[in-house]
Amino acid sequence: MIVVTGATGALNGATVDHLLERMPATEIAVAVRDPAKGQRFADRGVTVRHGDYAQPDSLPAAFTGADQLLLVSSSDPAADAVALHRTAIDAAAAAGVGRILYTSHQGAAADSPFGPARDHFATEQLLVRSGIAWTSLRNGFYAHSLTWLAGPWQDTGRITVPADGPVSWTAREDAAEAAAIILAEGAGYDGPVTLTADAAPTFVDVAEIASELVGRTIERELVEPDAWLAGQATAGLPEAAARFTLGMYQAAEQKYFAGTDPLLSRLLGRPARSVRDVLGSALGE
Repeated sequence: MIVVTGATGALNGATVDHLLERMPATEIAVAVRDPAKGQRFADRGVTVRHGDYAQPDSLPAAFTGADQLLLVSSSDPAADAVALHRTAIDAAAAAGVGRILYTSHQGAAADSPFGPARDHFATEQLLVRSGIAWTSLRNGFYAHSLTWLAGPWQDTGRITVPADGPVSWTAREDAAEAAAIILAEGAGYDGPVTLTADAAPTFVDVAEIASELVGRTIERELVEPDAWLAGQATAGLPEAAARFTLGMYQAAEQKYFAGTDPLLSRLLGRPARSVRDVLGSALGE
């Protein structure tokens, strides 16, 4: 039995869809905070269970019988993500889960300027100490984020950033499919596994790609972090959210997201989607 948490979200929901192409629905269960939202899976024969990291008593039953558990990382910016993950891992151990696969992130590190990367690293350390077999799916930075990280470049002709560096922008859809493939194979992936696109363009590169797609020059504009933060405040973004995003740019500048790995394309049996593919799709091309 494979149990998938967070299946009403975009990432793990797509993973369940791909699993259903590879195995009977009777071998899959989803653990979700609101079972009513899992009806589309129930309609296809998937067992829907209630499981909420913030409600520890709900988790042992949600994880029962899991040979493999796909544990999605918390997406609540106000929550103590590591504490929630610890609760889920402890429940998995109590339920006798065979293996945990955790949706981590490329660049997971204790010293990263990007807050979630520190949480992912801390969670991986919990997995190391759990006594459970584990796989950490270190997905590349999700490429759909470019639609807001690059700003309103179609209107301004500029991609304005407070720092720049290589990022292996990776399509979330590709990461979801790869997770399904790894789950379906059931073996061979221990510890951290890096799943990225095949290139790591900077925002200068992204601007060049955007220029080619729209047929006019799009420039990358680099501004001082304080000036960028001030601009975000003027635009109405809360300071905490702006500083959170600033950490991503700074981590890119320090090359936390620079590495690429051929594994994703190899698993998919085709080239992983590129920045050109993602931007082109957003533009309707």
